[in-house]
Amino acid sequence: MDDQNNTTSFTLEIDNFSGKKSVISPNFLSGGCEWYVTVRFPDGVRINDHCMYMYLYVGNTESLRLGWKIRASYSFLVLNQSLEELYRCDEVCRLFCDHLRGRGWYVNLEKIQEKGLFQDHPDIAKNLREKDQLVKAAYMNDLLSLIETLNKPPCTLSLTELSKSLKELMVLEEAGFKLNWLKKKHDEVSLEWKKANFDATRDQEFEEHAKNLKAEENKEKVKAATCAARQDWLEVKSD
Repeated sequence: MDDQNNTTSFTLEIDNFSGKKSVISPNFLSGGCEWYVTVRFPDGVRINDHCMYMYLYVGNTESLRLGWKIRASYSFLVLNQSLEELYRCDEVCRLFCDHLRGRGWYVNLEKIQEKGLFQDHPDIAKNLREKDQLVKAAYMNDLLSLIETLNKPPCTLSLTELSKSLKELMVLEEAGFKLNWLKKKHDEVSLEWKKANFDATRDQEFEEHAKNLKAEENKEKVKAATCAARQDWLEVKSD
């Protein structure tokens, strides 16, 4: 932001990015005014499931005089955990006032994911045979969707999702993508899924076994009580 011809920089770190719906920053000072930033993610805003929305708000409106107006120049920059630039919006100058306390910007998450993907795996599409741009874009969307699926907690995935993800992985590899790292990820997720479901099945079998033992125990108690009652009846009858 432009703070009386000096640039004010504010950084908002977001942990567990994929698990958030929205994040609100602490207030920071610039140009003699307090500000804060909010970030909203697809689960929290359904206008577009592939966009992240960033907003700049005036933070101390209750202390400003009636009819206040503030003009601010600002830009947004998105970095990954390695501080590599994924996205930058051009600097804009906007007016803030009592009935317009915040200004927003949206970022296409698919473009950010795609850029980060190529930074981490620069040779990922080196052998891609398809030249048609629309088909290549469709492949990239499928790849990003597959990565998103495999980044979910294994216990939340179904067997159908795991099987489908393996088929999608094979199709992408046939198209020419180099995905050994993602195949390894799929194997790890599958192993965790099997372990989680094995433990759940084992617990269920133990509970069923305990119920069966309890039922057998109750049957034996009823049988013993019946035999005792019959014996008492026979003794009374003999007397």
